[in-house]
Amino acid sequence: MRNLRSSLATLMGLGALAGSVQAYAAERLVRTPEAFGAAVRASVPGDSVVLANGVWSDFEMVFTGEGTAVRPITLRAQTPGKVVISGKSNLRIAGRHLVVSGLTFKDGFSPSSEVISFRKDNQALAFDSRVTETVIDGFNKPDRVAEDYWIGLYGQNNRFDHNHLQGKLNNGVTLAVVLSSAESQQNHHRIDHNYFGPRPPLGSNGGETIRVGTSPFSRTRSLTVVEDNYFEGCSGEVEIVSNKSGGNIYRRNVFVRSQGALALRHGDDNLVEDNVFLGGGLAHTGGVRVINAGQTVRNNYFQGLRGDGFTAALVMMNGVPNSPLNRYNQVLDARIEKNVFVDVRQVLFGAGADQERTLPPARSTLSGNVFLGVGGEAIFKAMAPIDGLTFVGNTIDGVAPPTGASGFEAKAIGRHTLPDGRVYPDAAARKALGLQAPGRLLTREETGVAWYPKSDRAVAFDSGRVLKIKPGQDQLAAIAVRAKAGDIIELASGDYAEGRVVEVRQPLTFRAGKGAEPVVTFDHTTLFNLIGTGALKLQGLRLSGVNAPDAIGNAVIRVSPSAPLNNYAVELVDTEVSHLGGKAFAVLRGEKGAFADHVTISGSRFADISGTVLDLAGETDGLYGAERVDVAGSQFTHLGGPVLDLVRGGTDESTFGPQVRVKGSTFRNVAPGQPSMRLDGVQVVKLDGNLFERAAPVRVTVHVGKPDLSEAGNSGAALEIVDQRK
Repeated sequence: MRNLRSSLATLMGLGALAGSVQAYAAERLVRTPEAFGAAVRASVPGDSVVLANGVWSDFEMVFTGEGTAVRPITLRAQTPGKVVISGKSNLRIAGRHLVVSGLTFKDGFSPSSEVISFRKDNQALAFDSRVTETVIDGFNKPDRVAEDYWIGLYGQNNRFDHNHLQGKLNNGVTLAVVLSSAESQQNHHRIDHNYFGPRPPLGSNGGETIRVGTSPFSRTRSLTVVEDNYFEGCSGEVEIVSNKSGGNIYRRNVFVRSQGALALRHGDDNLVEDNVFLGGGLAHTGGVRVINAGQTVRNNYFQGLRGDGFTAALVMMNGVPNSPLNRYNQVLDARIEKNVFVDVRQVLFGAGADQERTLPPARSTLSGNVFLGVGGEAIFKAMAPIDGLTFVGNTIDGVAPPTGASGFEAKAIGRHTLPDGRVYPDAAARKALGLQAPGRLLTREETGVAWYPKSDRAVAFDSGRVLKIKPGQDQLAAIAVRAKAGDIIELASGDYAEGRVVEVRQPLTFRAGKGAEPVVTFDHTTLFNLIGTGALKLQGLRLSGVNAPDAIGNAVIRVSPSAPLNNYAVELVDTEVSHLGGKAFAVLRGEKGAFADHVTISGSRFADISGTVLDLAGETDGLYGAERVDVAGSQFTHLGGPVLDLVRGGTDESTFGPQVRVKGSTFRNVAPGQPSMRLDGVQVVKLDGNLFERAAPVRVTVHVGKPDLSEAGNSGAALEIVDQRK
C-alpha cells in the first residue's frame, strides 16, 4: 500500500511539473508591431512569438532574447507563407538560441544594409541561433546601385537552413558571412538545404550569391559549412560562391544552369567535395576556381559546363608575388582528386597570367580524375608553365591530354546514364579507376520550403492572348493599359497616331497582323516607356518620328529605373524606324540605373535618324547598361550617331558582359566623324559578314583582361581596338 501511495505521489508530482512547464512555455499571438515588441521583451526560454497571418508593412523587427539549447525562443508565422513582410522592412536577431521560421519577405526592400541580420548592432550579435523555412523573393532596393545583403551572418554557431532566396537584382551579396570582429570568426556557421533561385546578371561586381569573408579578413578561419544547397540560375557575376576566408567546407551542393563558379578567391585550407555542377550547355557555366594554399577539390562532378577563362570547369590561377590581401596569392599545395568531368568546354591552368600575376601554381597534385568527352576535344589550356603541377593516374576518354604533361592515360571508359541525367563511368570502369559510386543527387524539392513555388517566373514574349486593334488615335496606349503579361497586340493595316506615351509595365508584343502594314506615328518625346517589369517586342511595324517634337533626349523607346526593379528586354523584328530628326533622337535609350538582359534586332531597317540607335552608355563606375546586344540581318542608313553606344566602366574582372554580336548587317553613311559603334569595356565583340560603306569601324576600348574580340567576312573596315590597359 505504501508503494502504491508513493507511486501515486510520484505521478502527481510529474503531472504538476508538466503543468508548470506547459505554463512556462508561453505562445503569444501578436497583430501589431507594438504587440510584437512587448511579446519579445516578455519572452523567456521556451516561449514563442507568433506573427498573425496577413501583410506586415514597413515593419522593422528586432528579435532578441536568451533561450537555451533545449528551450529556444521562437519567432514564427501563424501559418507558414501566410505572413508577408513588405514595404520598408527588415529583421535583426541578437542573443542566444533564437529560432525564426515561416516568414515571407516580398514587395518591398530593407531600409538598412541587410534584410535579415544575425546582429542587432556591432555589439549585440546572434549565437547558436537559426533562421529556417523563410522566403525572400525580389526584396530589392529601388536603385540597382544601392547595396545590401539579404542575409548577414554574424556571431557563431548559427544555422541558416531550408530557406528560399530568389530574384535579387540590386548590388550586394545575397548571403554574406561577415568576419569583421573576433566574435564572428571561427564561427562554425552551417548553411544548408537552402534553395538559391534565379539571380540574373547584375551588370557589375557585387552579384555573388554567397560570400564567406572578405579580403581584409581572408587570413582568418571562418570554419563555415555550406552543404546540401541547390543553386539554380544563380548568374549575378563570375563568382556564384566567393570564398574569402580559411577552413571552410563546401559539400553536396548542386549548381544548375548557374553562370559563374565556386571561387576559392582568398583564404587557405578549404575543402570542396561531393558537389555537382550541371551546366546544361549554357554559356559561362563553370565549376571551381582555385587560388591560395592548401585547397582540396575532390569527388565532385562536372557536366555540360560551357564556361572558359575564370568560369572554366576547373581553374587554377596564377598568383601575384607578395600579393596584397585583395589580389591573388599563388596556388600552393592544392589537391585535385577523384573528380569526374563530362562534356566540359575547358580546364585552365595559370589563368590570369599577365605582368602582375606571374606565379604559376606549384607543389600541387591532380590525381585520379576522369575526363570524358567525344572526338578528342582539346579541353586543357595552359596560360603559364605547368611544371609545378604533378599529374598522377588521371584518365581521359574522348579528350586530348594537356600538352607537355604526363600522368594522363587515354582509354575507353564504359559510360552509364543515371535516371537524373548524369553520365558516369559504369560499375566496371569505376572499379578499375578506384572511383566511388555516384551519390544520390540532391533535388530542388529537398531544399527551401514546400509552400512556396520554385521557378523563374519571368513571363516570355508571345506567351499570352492575342488582342487585335484597328487604326486610330491612341490605340496602342489604350490597349497597353488592359493587356496582361505575355500578351500579343496585333495591329491591322493603317495609321496609328499616338498622342499619349505607351506605358509598358509588363512583357508585351506589338506586331503586324498577317499581311498587314501598320504605320505608327507619335507627337511626344517618347513613344514607348518601359516601367517596372516592362519588356517590349516589336514585329513588322513601321515607326515614324515625323510628328515628334524637336527636343533633346528624344527616344522611341525609353527605359527608366523604377520599382519594382527589373532587368528589361527589347526585341525589334522586321521593324522599320525612320524620320527621327532634331537633336540626337535615339531609338532606344536606357537611362542610368536601367539594365537590359538583352536587346535584339533582327531583319530591321533604320534610316534618317539624328542620334544613336541604341544609347546604352548611361552607366559609370564599373556598371553597364546591357548584358547582351545581338544584331542580325539589319540595315542602318543615314545615322547621325553610332548604331550602339555601350559603356562598361572600371577594371573589375567579375562580369561576363557586355556581349555584342553583329552579323549580316549593313552600315551606310553612319555617324560622320564617329565610330559605327562605340564599345567601351565590352567583354565580347563578334562581327561577322557585315558591310561597312562610308562608315567608320566599330571602336572597342579595352581597359582590363583579355576580352573576346573577333571579326570575319566583313566588307570594309570593321574593328578598331584601342588598348588602354595599364
